[in-house]
Amino acid sequence: MIALAGPNLPHELLAAAGKHGGAIALGLDQPTPRAQQWLESKFAPHAFALVESWAAGAYDHLDAVLFSRADDTSQRLYYYLCELQRRGLLAGPRPLIFDVGKIPRTSSRDLTVAAVRRLAGELGVGDAALEAAIVAGNRARAGQPGGSPSGPVCLLHGTPPPDRRLHQVIEAAGFAASGLTMEELWLSPGPAVAEGTGDPAAALGTQLHARQQGARSFADPAAFIRQSVETAGASAVVLWRIEEDEAQTWQFPAEQRALAELGLPTLVLTRTDWQARDGAPAAIAEFLAGVAR
Repeated sequence: MIALAGPNLPHELLAAAGKHGGAIALGLDQPTPRAQQWLESKFAPHAFALVESWAAGAYDHLDAVLFSRADDTSQRLYYYLCELQRRGLLAGPRPLIFDVGKIPRTSSRDLTVAAVRRLAGELGVGDAALEAAIVAGNRARAGQPGGSPSGPVCLLHGTPPPDRRLHQVIEAAGFAASGLTMEELWLSPGPAVAEGTGDPAAALGTQLHARQQGARSFADPAAFIRQSVETAGASAVVLWRIEEDEAQTWQFPAEQRALAELGLPTLVLTRTDWQARDGAPAAIAEFLAGVAR
């Protein structure tokens, strides 16, 4: 099986190979002494849990772990793990990286399509099997429950949190919580993939290249948050980013201007603790208590 350790990965291809192992289990609350010897302090917090679990043999049952070029932490971890294995400091499954391109130009899309073809060849997946997996994936998307929540919605935007503890704070305040956790982001298949094109690898690569979510996306942050607010039907927004999430900090001004134009109540929390062991939950509860419903 192949576990996922990043966003924007080819779910249909792994399903066609019978190798989809889901998101990698992280063990977030464990001490990480070995990982701290090997990783720089500015790695995202989940990186330490992943490397520590890897060193402990927690992933020895896997054939491989697939990392993503769409995420800085994911791609850096890939290179670190390859080097640690080369030096004989780690064993475990084979690290793989999926070269998804995010630059909005044809050459970047072509690179992504080539990455799909390369991985399909390595996994022995032909066009017929991939097309069948695309059709099945689209059917699963169509079967997802829809509809709007009955009450007000608060959008949790920024760094994907490790679990739903912040969502639970929002729900306890009387709001429906919108926004993906990290695992949900990694497992998100994105929009439907084109069927019946005669070239399923190109269809899947095109879909992966076009997806806008993620730190390395070239999507306009103001347009993206407006779309997120509209899709969620949000009446309040919490912008939450952790200490280590430096790449997305530059998006704050554009996001805040967009939210001000929309006239939405907004709470900005920066340099926060990823596991919400700081004052973020209390701040969110206090903020939402003052938002009209």
